[in-house]
Amino acid sequence: MQIKQWEDKNLAQFSYGILSDGEKKLILIDPSRNPQPYLDFSKEKEAEIIGIIETHLHADFVSSHLELHQITGARIYASSMVDAAYPHNTFDEGDSIEFGKIKLSPLSTPGHSPDSITILLEHEGKQKALFTGDTLFIGDCGRPDLREGGENSSNNGTELAKKMYHSLRNKIMTLNDEIVLYPGHGAGSLCGKGISKANSSFIGNEKQSNWSLQTMAEDEFAQTLLSDKPFIPAYFAYNVELNRKGAASFRESIGKINIGDTIEDNVDSSRLNKATWIVDARRQEDYKDGHLPQSINLMEGEKFETWLGSIINPGELFYLAGYSQEQLQRLIGRAAAIGYETQIKDAFILRSATQKEERIDMAIFRENMEDYTIIDVRNAAEIKEVEIFKNSINIPLAELRNTVNDIPTEKPVIVHCAGGYRSAAGSSMLSSALNGKVKVFDMGEAINEFSKK
Repeated sequence: MQIKQWEDKNLAQFSYGILSDGEKKLILIDPSRNPQPYLDFSKEKEAEIIGIIETHLHADFVSSHLELHQITGARIYASSMVDAAYPHNTFDEGDSIEFGKIKLSPLSTPGHSPDSITILLEHEGKQKALFTGDTLFIGDCGRPDLREGGENSSNNGTELAKKMYHSLRNKIMTLNDEIVLYPGHGAGSLCGKGISKANSSFIGNEKQSNWSLQTMAEDEFAQTLLSDKPFIPAYFAYNVELNRKGAASFRESIGKINIGDTIEDNVDSSRLNKATWIVDARRQEDYKDGHLPQSINLMEGEKFETWLGSIINPGELFYLAGYSQEQLQRLIGRAAAIGYETQIKDAFILRSATQKEERIDMAIFRENMEDYTIIDVRNAAEIKEVEIFKNSINIPLAELRNTVNDIPTEKPVIVHCAGGYRSAAGSSMLSSALNGKVKVFDMGEAINEFSKK
């Protein structure tokens, strides 16, 4: 038997393959949008993909379960609570899949979502591994509030938090300490708030060190789990429903996106719809030297998908600008990871443009801070931990677009975050939206001069 783990570092997401060497059969768990790595592994091992298990309806990424089924004929397994619209076998507690010397059994573990299951692996009759999806992470457990207000949801965060309390204690904590834990996410995922950087653990280790498995009352657990939660990107509810239906073919879908002619000047850009946002993924220095109107400088980085799906609404068309065809191809694939490739109206290489962003003189700012409106686009939990400027206005980046009209315009505006990535996006968005009403500056990496004091 072999267990293969794949990691999408950009979404801090793990997927798995369970291979029976003797049978040459393979079952996948929670595959990400691009099916190619799984098909390549299957070919490398000369193994047939016979099943795809979904531990729950994912909110933070789009799964390739339907496409893999269409390519390989493998059965999809999901809880009856999913109410899936794709061909599938229901997979609830009491069911099992057996192939070779391997047996996979689902445990009903609602909490992160009503439909969450964890998968117990037995090999030669011995319990060996637990694939926990978004129920139990290393150092944390799944947050219970991602389905609030979502379609087909009758659960609120408190109800699901209490279900999580019992799932952890009545199902997972009853298992043997030596069972290996394989989580659905690692550090950086918005599906938890204190996830370890490790990619596996043991049930026994988590019983000792994971806060969510310690002795406490149900109410105390729920209150702790629901406190200081990360924000919920706009695309999460959209992904839940897309995963319920099953996404279109990855290659076919990204292949439909036009990468247009390079834009060299304002004449070239006249073909663009002036009311459609441009997501400009070039470096911030290049952006400041020249960009197009109605642009957001969302640079290529580890959190590109998260911020794209937080700033651009589901169903909203946008342009994608970059510095090379190779970069655009990468970012189209990353947009597809959250189902946003269908919203790209056009993609193009941007060489030059006339709009420029003025750089701030930090020496003047340090001596005259009261002459600026300081916008802090970090999240509330970050500000609670470290307050950098006492008179700043906190508007998290995910909320900034909807609060532009609340920004005071009597003084120049300067935007900062924790390191410069979000402030580039936030300042460019404000500058475009305010359209000359006030000067908008990006503090960028200069924030380090103040935050490290």
